[in-house]
Amino acid sequence: MTRQTANPRRRSPHSSFKLGVVRIGFAVGGRLAPKRTVDRAARLFGTPFASSRARSRAAQPDSDMQRGELRINAQSIATYVWGDPSMQPYALLVHGWSSFGLRFLPWIVKLRALGFAVVTFDQPGHGASSGNFCTLLDFINTVRAVGKHFGNAALAVGHSMGGAAVALAQDVEWRAQRLALIAPAADIEAAANRFIRFVRLGEHLREPFLSWYAKRTGVHARDLTVHHHVLSLGQPGLIVHDLDDREVPWEEGERYARYWPGARLLTTQGLGHHRILDAAEVIEATLAFVRGENVGDRVVASPNLPFGLA
Repeated sequence: MTRQTANPRRRSPHSSFKLGVVRIGFAVGGRLAPKRTVDRAARLFGTPFASSRARSRAAQPDSDMQRGELRINAQSIATYVWGDPSMQPYALLVHGWSSFGLRFLPWIVKLRALGFAVVTFDQPGHGASSGNFCTLLDFINTVRAVGKHFGNAALAVGHSMGGAAVALAQDVEWRAQRLALIAPAADIEAAANRFIRFVRLGEHLREPFLSWYAKRTGVHARDLTVHHHVLSLGQPGLIVHDLDDREVPWEEGERYARYWPGARLLTTQGLGHHRILDAAEVIEATLAFVRGENVGDRVVASPNLPFGLA
């Protein structure tokens, strides 16, 4: 739920210069033209990186994959299918922010070996899908629409913002029997605050920034905080989160497990936010969870912890 930012230690001189210009622009604009600056910052926050499209084009799926397209909310959504979801139990795989559906290629062979058909897709503004702006609500609505098209899933796997979307997309019209969330974001308002600090947008513009998001989506960011929603999830869930995640803090994954009665938390270390999705041990743990084995730890909520009892 946060825009992915480069590791400062790896940032090139050119990208550091560009970031400096952006920060100066927001600092000055926040004083001289606050409304226009908020609009610019909010649009930047909701614009996926162009690398999503380039990396999607570079991906090399096997010949068994079927490419398709769905029309959802006036957007063309690219879909990728293995097997026959109408005849087999299927797994829906949901990518994160500035990523793409074929990012899940390391999962496909093993899920197929378990007898699953597999469906993944590119969110609006990502990969081969149309559009250039996307919000968490767009993520949620697209998950629901794709899910309804293919029917209830046996398994849904979501990474990062895709994990939040999978959890929040569960309703009476579309559900997955099991959910596996990898490094899931839990709080869009916290993500917005991290972005605001990163680009040096003035603190006095924080509420106007969040109000811009609310007007655009019809939902305030804090209303999408997951601990208000996962209490109603009845299906089993696995949360996998890394202690060294610099994009979405481990505490956000722990929050899912604490408030979701059917969830367990598997904590890793040294994988960060991106490598965790490809890690063989994470894929194997998820497959064990799918087979009904106990993976990870049960987390119990307490009124004394930061968010108390929802």
